[in-house]
Amino acid sequence: MGEHIHRKKHLTSFQFIILGFTAVIFIGTFLLMLPIATKSGQVTPLNEAIFTSTSAVCVTGLVVQDTATYWSLFGQIIILLLIQIGGMGVITVAASFALLSGRKITLMQRSTMQEAIAAPKVGGIVRLTGFVIKITFIIEFLGGLIMLPVFVKEFGLRGIWMAIFHSISAFCNAGFDIMGTEQSPFVSLASYVANPVISITIVLLIIVGGMGFLTWDDMRTNKYHIKQYRMQSKVILLTTCILIVIPTIYLYFAEFQTLPKNQRLLASIFQAVTPRTAGFNTTDLTLLSGVGRMLLIILMLIGGSPGSTAGGMKTTTIAVLFANAISVFRRKEDAHFFGRRIEQNTVKDASTILMMYLTMFLAGAFIISIIEKLPIGTCLFETASAIGTVGLTLGITTQLGVVSQFVLIVLMFFGRVGGLTLIFAALSGSGRKLSKLPQEKITVG
Repeated sequence: MGEHIHRKKHLTSFQFIILGFTAVIFIGTFLLMLPIATKSGQVTPLNEAIFTSTSAVCVTGLVVQDTATYWSLFGQIIILLLIQIGGMGVITVAASFALLSGRKITLMQRSTMQEAIAAPKVGGIVRLTGFVIKITFIIEFLGGLIMLPVFVKEFGLRGIWMAIFHSISAFCNAGFDIMGTEQSPFVSLASYVANPVISITIVLLIIVGGMGFLTWDDMRTNKYHIKQYRMQSKVILLTTCILIVIPTIYLYFAEFQTLPKNQRLLASIFQAVTPRTAGFNTTDLTLLSGVGRMLLIILMLIGGSPGSTAGGMKTTTIAVLFANAISVFRRKEDAHFFGRRIEQNTVKDASTILMMYLTMFLAGAFIISIIEKLPIGTCLFETASAIGTVGLTLGITTQLGVVSQFVLIVLMFFGRVGGLTLIFAALSGSGRKLSKLPQEKITVG
């Protein structure tokens, strides 16, 4: 017993985060396996329950059963709670209960909260967590309120639940929907391709959720004085704009030419935003060209921003790698943004994250392609969707066997928790060595 307590004291922030996510996934799995969770009253197989629970907690949106037609209201509520916990972060949700109960937050808990929302320092972390909780519920409430008239007009009183569900799912970048019917399951938001209220509201919720709470805190503090923003906030805002505008232009002129002009712009914006990392769609993605699918794969891998409800490699990771490449081309010693130098350790972390994501994304696709005898291009789309915690699919998720489902579960967990978090948790015991090995040059490129 004493040894157990001693070990518990030495759990790192990263290990707490991983254990928190794992615990919520298993609780969700148990609840989704209850007969009351399905409309038919049957017990959901373990592999399907754990897949759905992981997809919800890791705010991915890949499903093996249609959310609207398979799960009962109880099951849908459980899925929505898992999405909310996963989107805000397990540690943030736990901290919110501590704050509401008036308990004192220890230094260890503050450190864990700092890692969970990618804050730069421990100071002010309780205030920042309070801001995260407040802005989450305000934005989700407003999103639901705007969509409410459209859904109520179409579905009656059930429209209230539809508005709440889709607002939380969009803000948390989850991509779960309850639009399917027995005749046409897995339709996502295809029937709203021409509806500006639903399309624009969902897009704005995805962008707000995916930009990161630190960015919104910066914007709240400094308002319109952009020069006073932290370098990270400026990088996130610039990168987010580029990653929305360029794909929108491509999709408008190259992919959706069969749609009427008013629908084409809405569809292009929607499909440009949703791969990072929300997973809704208003058009049939199987009709995209090879280039269009490749663009979506790249967007899915990039994902949202640090400390947000989104997954993926993160916008800052890609921005740092580009800045480093530019510094190499210009023979500069350090990469920089907006008159600020980037630490070499940050560049190393970004390179490591890119390597890990690409390795797992490719390895997962190879495994699924070999096992399921599916085209590698389709499998790459599926694994990019899983590791980027997106939820878009070309329709193969429901056909996959248990081993392939397990591969996607691992990728979804990795994509939400983050590669560096897993590494730091696993290697927490190894201290930094002061001695260095002899140096020798190696030619690259």
